[in-house]
Amino acid sequence: MDIVLSGIRSTGHLHLGNYYGALRNFVKIQDTHKCFFFIADLHSLTTHPHPEDLHEGVKTILAEYLAAGLDPEKSAIFVQSEVPEVCELYVLLNMLAYKGEMERTASFKDKVRHNPNNVNIGLLSYPVLMASDILIHRAKYVPVGKDQEQHLEIARLLARRFNNMYGCDVFPEPEAFNFGSNLVKVPGLDGNGKMGKSEGNGIYLCDDERTITKKVMRAVTDSGPTEPDSPKPEVIENLFTLLKLVSEPETVQFFEEKWNDCSIRYGDLKKQLAADICKVTLPIRDRIESITSDAAYLRKVTEMGREKARASAQATLALAKEAVGLKRF
Repeated sequence: MDIVLSGIRSTGHLHLGNYYGALRNFVKIQDTHKCFFFIADLHSLTTHPHPEDLHEGVKTILAEYLAAGLDPEKSAIFVQSEVPEVCELYVLLNMLAYKGEMERTASFKDKVRHNPNNVNIGLLSYPVLMASDILIHRAKYVPVGKDQEQHLEIARLLARRFNNMYGCDVFPEPEAFNFGSNLVKVPGLDGNGKMGKSEGNGIYLCDDERTITKKVMRAVTDSGPTEPDSPKPEVIENLFTLLKLVSEPETVQFFEEKWNDCSIRYGDLKKQLAADICKVTLPIRDRIESITSDAAYLRKVTEMGREKARASAQATLALAKEAVGLKRF
């Protein structure tokens, strides 16, 4: 059975972009693929979070993963730091990663530009830790967005470099996975780009009805169409993209017709969009609250996930260490 791996940093909350971009599809493939889902708390350390915030972030993402439909009986759902083999492989791969390569990554350049006073080695070797997350389970497929394609390519490079240097076939080269269809790019509410935590333009799975409505009603629009059947500007196309994700086809068609005959009222569109988003997210929000309060269940899930993940990781690390020549006397 093909192995699929995905992870998310333990900061913030999951939003509609996470849900429609990947989570819904993850739920569907749990019966057909061997899936590993992890919460990347080690990656979060590059921003120096407060210890209590770090743990609460892990708890938050875990509860939201489960509420969105990930099944711990079918998949391994685990916390990155609870699988120490990841760090051991990280050390081995760091010996094969070169400073110039890491400095040229788009993510490192971006972090340096936005946080010039916190250019730590963890940021520089961030792609190597990501590669370790992937290669420790010998994952064949990794769902990635456009902004992560370079990191996946580094994982492929390090897998290939390791195999060539040590004359072995320990690591497969992971491939991008799109669930058999085009990946969904969920736009933000600020009129451009994608929905994301750092952009502050998202609707979160934990948002209540009032918060969702307020966010949607503030979404950027324009003065409206002036000619029938005119193309939509990006800010309006973004709203229609969201509408197509959460609303019935008849609803989308109604507003398409209103746009085309220049009678569209953005207030009506936003009210409908907010209501339809709530239909999707509020049941998830209820499950989040229930799961978050069940400490025993969360503990059981992480224990089950850790056991599965460590079994997989230990098998891989043993092969890697043998190839390198790290052996016990």
